[in-house]
Amino acid sequence: MDLVSKAKNALTTALVVHTDIVAKKARGIYVTGQTGRKYMDFTAGLATAGTGHNHPRITAAIIDQAKSIVHTGGIYYHKPLIALAEQLRTITPRGVDTFFFSNAGAEAVEGALKLARSCTKRQGIIAFTGAFHGRTYGAASLTTSSLRYRKDYHPFLPSVYHSSYPYCYRCSLGLNAGSCGMECFSQLERVLKHLIPPEEVACIIIEPVLGEGGYVVPPYDFLKRLRALCSHWGIMLIFDEVQSGMGRTGKWFASEHFDVVPDIMTIAKGIASGMPLSAVASTRKIMHKWPPGAHGTTFGGNPVSCAAAIATIDVIKKGKLLANAASVGAYALDRLQAMKNVHPRIGDVRGLGLMIGIEFVKKNKEPDSAAVKTVLNYCLDRGLILVECGAEKNIIRLAPPLIISRSQMQKGLSILQEAIANL
Repeated sequence: MDLVSKAKNALTTALVVHTDIVAKKARGIYVTGQTGRKYMDFTAGLATAGTGHNHPRITAAIIDQAKSIVHTGGIYYHKPLIALAEQLRTITPRGVDTFFFSNAGAEAVEGALKLARSCTKRQGIIAFTGAFHGRTYGAASLTTSSLRYRKDYHPFLPSVYHSSYPYCYRCSLGLNAGSCGMECFSQLERVLKHLIPPEEVACIIIEPVLGEGGYVVPPYDFLKRLRALCSHWGIMLIFDEVQSGMGRTGKWFASEHFDVVPDIMTIAKGIASGMPLSAVASTRKIMHKWPPGAHGTTFGGNPVSCAAAIATIDVIKKGKLLANAASVGAYALDRLQAMKNVHPRIGDVRGLGLMIGIEFVKKNKEPDSAAVKTVLNYCLDRGLILVECGAEKNIIRLAPPLIISRSQMQKGLSILQEAIANL
């Protein structure tokens, strides 16, 4: 029995693995399979290996830390924990300077929700349709990027409400961008008028760039108006930067593109280049309203993961990877836009930095998930790994490591272009 068959025999069917590649090793933007075949990874392990696979400086930091202490369990402090908090203060939005470390994005979201409710003494939570915030119970109560994340799990967390994400290409209200008067924001205001009064809302949580739901960039003014609304009513604004943070969009955090500072933010994925780590980040004033013991963790803030995160921030800074992500991402967007002008199957191209979505449609603008599946398989056969997203799985997401060069992007896009031409 081969390894893939053994995996399918021993692991739950709930676990989705996007390819049948058995990875033997990885370096930079490349993954080598058990057979020796080399692939370009344009997923960065689901937008996580931002510094590339097995970056030598990060690997060295992991090994060095593992030689001294691996686990503390919240019994005692350790140097990497403090050093990481100090490093994060240099890159997070102004005033966001106090942290709680956990293991994964969903955990960070759970912590952010608890912090908001504890701090405001309110219960209501508002999220946005199409969002993905995780699969643990509180996070899944917010997640609506796909019905499969919710099916069979009701009832969810009470006092959770949803409003439309500003997905302009595929507006849930059937309106056209630029002439809609931002009706999606008016819908949010109606939620506060008809479903729950604003003075009972603890927080509004949003991805500043929609991730799993379709790699959608919202209008600049939407997040501005959202900030003003939250400030007016004393509602905590939470930015879920799990996928869009740590340089993915060409800035440390996507919120910087909109010049909006949240009250609370969640950080994960690219924070430690693949090691399990996440963070709830907020102001000292808000964090100190959380009484001792109100939240906790056994494995969060693990010394080895913290060492990897410190090295990750250092590599991004010294390697000028934010500028590289912005530059190579702009090149990719230009080239993809040119493809869109030629191939009617591409309905929309959007993104910031190296967080780019390519939406495939039929002639009537209906989602074309079959085309995406064909393109993904074609690319994989030619050594390029891509993954899809969106409720209908009709969007290809480009999220390669931030270290990718223009020539590597050019090579990958040529394979993608060939795949689309052969549809």
